[in-house]
Amino acid sequence: MTDTSPRIERLMRDKLMTFSGEERFIMGAQMSECAREMVKASLPPGLSEVEQRRQLFKRLYGEELRGHPIVHLIGGCDAEGN
Repeated sequence: MTDTSPRIERLMRDKLMTFSGEERFIMGAQMSECAREMVKASLPPGLSEVEQRRQLFKRLYGEELRGHPIVHLIGGCDAEGN
């Protein structure tokens, strides 16, 4: 779903493509870090660093990794990824 007109999407893409690959990569990394910080800010206060990382991992990757063996490595996840 989008509320952006095709004309504006084209203008934005054209503008982004004026940046070098390195600049686009850095922008993507910065956006990813910003998203991580927003998720961390939504977690309950007072979590240990380990629990904060576990909750962040579950929030970011839980659905994609549901049933994958790696969920057992982070501990505390049941078969449904909870």
